[in-house]
Amino acid sequence: MIDFVRHTAPHHRRTTRRREGDAMNQHGITTPLTVLLADAQPAVRQGVRSMVEAAGDAVVVGEAGTTGEVLAATSRHRPAVLVLDPQLDEGAGMRMISQILRLTPETGVLVFSTLDDDKAVAAAFRAGARGYLVKRATADQIVRGIHAVGAGEAILDRVIAARLGTLIGTGPRPRSYPFPQLSDREREVLEHLAAGRSNTVIARELALASKTVSNRISNILGKLGVADRAQALVLARDAGLGHAAAR
Repeated sequence: MIDFVRHTAPHHRRTTRRREGDAMNQHGITTPLTVLLADAQPAVRQGVRSMVEAAGDAVVVGEAGTTGEVLAATSRHRPAVLVLDPQLDEGAGMRMISQILRLTPETGVLVFSTLDDDKAVAAAFRAGARGYLVKRATADQIVRGIHAVGAGEAILDRVIAARLGTLIGTGPRPRSYPFPQLSDREREVLEHLAAGRSNTVIARELALASKTVSNRISNILGKLGVADRAQALVLARDAGLGHAAAR
């Protein structure tokens, strides 16, 4: 579990210490952290509720078992923290997080899911979640996660955190170039050649002399081990080239 540094809350003027995660209303009186539980399985909701209530420093203001219920309950209760399994309904997914935050941007979303793959985690954070725990977390981890999110911090399941370097890079990755033996300038020419352009057009597009284009194509043929430009074109298109230049 990743824990972030938390500042110790100041003493209340009546000598009582403000509990971590408590909010202070306009009159300066602390109020407990409000939590909404959203999971399709009642047993999971009851289990998390028991953990929160046993800790005694937050209050569960409601539960929801469907997308419609969680949107309505979030709008009604405006909780400080929403503990959410995005798999409430088939097809709902992570986009539900952004829907919720449009309704109540002050709510911190803590995803509590069986999914622990990088794609799901990255999608949750892109949608606006502040935390992500997997449903193997202990009661202590869940309660700490709720308070971390309520305090505006970010928190990750420890197994996911171990893959953080990979997670940060999650998303479409540029493919390695299929013909690394070519120079950058030869790659430009091959891209245009793969788009079916003549030497004259390539020369105009790249602001080169026709002789220079011819020389580069000769070099390309030699490096690719093909006999003519037609074979080079087929090889390049099979490798996925030619689309960018064709636009």
